[in-house]
Amino acid sequence: MMELRVIFDGKKKGFWNMALDESLLFYLKDYGPTLRFYGWAPPAISVGYFQSLEENVNVEEAKRRGVDVVRRITGGGAVYHKWEVTYSIVMPPPPGKVLDSYKIIERGIIEGFKKLGIEAQYAGVNDIIVQGKKISGNAQTRKYGGLLQHGTILMDVDVDEMFSLLKVPEEKIRDKIIKDVKHRVTSLRHLGIDIDFEELQKVLAEGFEKALGTRIYEESVDEKILKKARKLEVEKYASRKWNYRR
Repeated sequence: MMELRVIFDGKKKGFWNMALDESLLFYLKDYGPTLRFYGWAPPAISVGYFQSLEENVNVEEAKRRGVDVVRRITGGGAVYHKWEVTYSIVMPPPPGKVLDSYKIIERGIIEGFKKLGIEAQYAGVNDIIVQGKKISGNAQTRKYGGLLQHGTILMDVDVDEMFSLLKVPEEKIRDKIIKDVKHRVTSLRHLGIDIDFEELQKVLAEGFEKALGTRIYEESVDEKILKKARKLEVEKYASRKWNYRR
């Protein structure tokens, strides 16, 4: 049975969150698989590796509101992080296709939701839906011989606030797009689930433990991993060169 270190983190800066995730991936072979739960303080926008930051983010509005902007090493679209628990997992890539690995890992979220009395399903490549509405988006990369997948579990959502910070490709149909998203996205609060940030992390960890057939254990992060994360935070994730590279 695979053992999986679990880290219940607090709410941290976006630059640090991305740096620590990459450092955990870098040291996967030395320290083993890790499942980490965290939040974002201050709120942040993360853009996918292949995206243009300036084309997808209202940078001036983000600065005015004190919202950080950071580029991920995973793909996917821009995400406003404020009302959620985020998870990341680093592990050896499972056998099979990349799309299959998404489902293997996302099963952890689905099993966690079952403990809350929620029936969730896969949708598309990397989303999870409840009652036909998206509640979790996920992204993945493979690097350093390992796999990093992370995703969001929405505890609440304000679509109008989100789109005041994210740019819409077709401004002429902006109102239509926002209305459509309001109909397609949900959250735990909208489902009537009253659970706090720390409790949700614990429930999700149990879901991952069951889904992956593993034993989870809590352990602090080794100083070697933290040291590399600090270096990545300053030299990469907080740098204009990295964030505006496309």
